[in-house]
Amino acid sequence: MSKYKIVVLPGDGIGPEIVDEALKVLKTLEGASNKLDFEFLQFECGGQYYLKTGRKEEWPPEVFDICKNEADAILLGAIGWTDPKTGKTVSYPSGKMVGLEILFGLRFGLDLYANIRPTKLYENVPHKISGEFRQIWDPKNVDFVTIRENTEGLYADTHGGLNRGGQIEVATDVRLITRKGAERVIKFAFDYCTRRNKGSPKDGKLRVTCVDKSNVTAGCKLFRSIYQEIAPKYPNIQEDYAFIDAFTQWIVRTPEWFDVCVVANMFGDIATDLAAVLQGSLGMAASGNVGDKHGMFEPIHGSAPKYTGKNVINPLATIFAASMMLDWLSMKNNDEPTLKSGADMIEKAIQLVLNEGKIRTYDLGGNSSTSQVGDAVSAKVKELARNM
Repeated sequence: MSKYKIVVLPGDGIGPEIVDEALKVLKTLEGASNKLDFEFLQFECGGQYYLKTGRKEEWPPEVFDICKNEADAILLGAIGWTDPKTGKTVSYPSGKMVGLEILFGLRFGLDLYANIRPTKLYENVPHKISGEFRQIWDPKNVDFVTIRENTEGLYADTHGGLNRGGQIEVATDVRLITRKGAERVIKFAFDYCTRRNKGSPKDGKLRVTCVDKSNVTAGCKLFRSIYQEIAPKYPNIQEDYAFIDAFTQWIVRTPEWFDVCVVANMFGDIATDLAAVLQGSLGMAASGNVGDKHGMFEPIHGSAPKYTGKNVINPLATIFAASMMLDWLSMKNNDEPTLKSGADMIEKAIQLVLNEGKIRTYDLGGNSSTSQVGDAVSAKVKELARNM
């Protein structure tokens, strides 16, 4: 039997609610299998925890070491707390949001240099455009993955400014693009494309699109030049290029062209939030933050304070993240038959629930609760396991 230790960080706002549903599905899978054994280590963290501890800490001080030295993977809910009544975000005196030390602490501290963000539209999922739920895109045309560099760019700790007489007069953000950072994430994207082995929905070709702004910025010129060094080493994968501004309209207009895309940090953050519209909502969008040794998995949406405790948020992004976690663990531990089949089973269960169209949260045009969605997916997992 394979045993895996998972650190669980529910975080702020709706985080605990959506994480509960992902754990419900993972425990159902565990119970239906005689080959999986999960140990979940759960810790409070984030802005609300910071307030609870009298503004002393964002998370218990031992948690980072547990993540680094003991955990096989990390499942994160959402970070950051803004009071729905006052609109004030829990921040340090410097103005920095409480919770970023957790998020960036894990990404940088564990060297999680590749952010994996799938964009896939499932059958019978409507999209909300201009206040109406419509079905504009054909599901078979929306299935690509963005690999976002995750440890440098504008999110690296290179911020500064001029504070004169107690007033900030100048603020600076330096974008850091390094050869090492670009090389490893671009190589990761090509390797991911090879393992994914799906190709573009349009023509079936394996394709890695380099997304940058190399016609303007020096960092992107370096990024693209390194892409051009690496691409010839993968002769079965087609080279492709897009400037970030054009890319944002191309993924909406012709998403079927894309297979795997590789992009610098902040550009990738923004573009993949836009891409979530293609798959129905942010409530469907999951991500994995991975490096050579460690992996953290999370939904890409925030903590949604105004919905906290109302049991209405879509938990599917977090359940998808749990599926991605199993897929990554299967690759990392060479445990394909057990973990990969579990990951595939969770995704299949989600597909079945969506296809039936009976259980949907408000963001997909329904009125089901968070827990009803988790229950429905868990039931499908149990049914699929029984029929194996």
